[in-house]
Amino acid sequence: MAKKRILLKIGTNTLTRETNHISRGKIEDIGMQIAALNEEYEFIIVSSGAIAAAKQFVKLESKGKEIVVKQALASIGQPHLMRIFHENFSDLGLLTSQCLLSYSDFEKDQSKVNIVNTINVLVENNYIPIINENDTVATDEIQFGDNDKLAALAAVLLKVDILIIATNTNGIYTKSSIHDTVPETITLVTDLQGLEKEVGDDKSSQGTGGMQSKIEAAAIAKAANIETWIVNGLNDNFILNAINNSIPFTKIV
Repeated sequence: MAKKRILLKIGTNTLTRETNHISRGKIEDIGMQIAALNEEYEFIIVSSGAIAAAKQFVKLESKGKEIVVKQALASIGQPHLMRIFHENFSDLGLLTSQCLLSYSDFEKDQSKVNIVNTINVLVENNYIPIINENDTVATDEIQFGDNDKLAALAAVLLKVDILIIATNTNGIYTKSSIHDTVPETITLVTDLQGLEKEVGDDKSSQGTGGMQSKIEAAAIAKAANIETWIVNGLNDNFILNAINNSIPFTKIV
């Protein structure tokens, strides 16, 4: 039986557990879940966190624009981020590979063919592709989306079954409950237009995305009949628990 394909998008807040450092424990938690699900699911990861990884090691001095400094930090941090993934995943018997993409790659037919062919070969040989935006040549996700849109475009191109966006909330909350002590999760969404009315435009603390960018990503996936799950990645076993439907999260179908 063919495995179901999941594209897991991990934002900076999840990877850092809302601190200033990449959490090895969180990456290990993700790896353990992937290993546990290996019989039924294959995974492709879109990971933010390169800039956060760099900030653990360096402070750059620059007279240039902030965005240029962030691009340089991403360049420094990306190898560190991949090293942390490699070290934690390899201890679990998981193989990793790096794929750096930019939006222009999704606009060229030959580039799209190359992406699909490369990633399919990696997955067939039990390598987990870890995708990030090529921040040294592109700035869109640094400025706007924390890889949400990139994840959606990759999900469509790679014909995944489920796009899981790990964030720092239990999915999307109803607007009326957001300021309550117990926010209420919208568990099932079929109408994205209606959902727009429930969502503010707040950005996340470490990343550049907010819930709006996740809804835009879900719209891209929905157009290709791909389910999007918005899940609290700060919790341990969030993928397993979402699959078992034992935690509150938002499913957009």
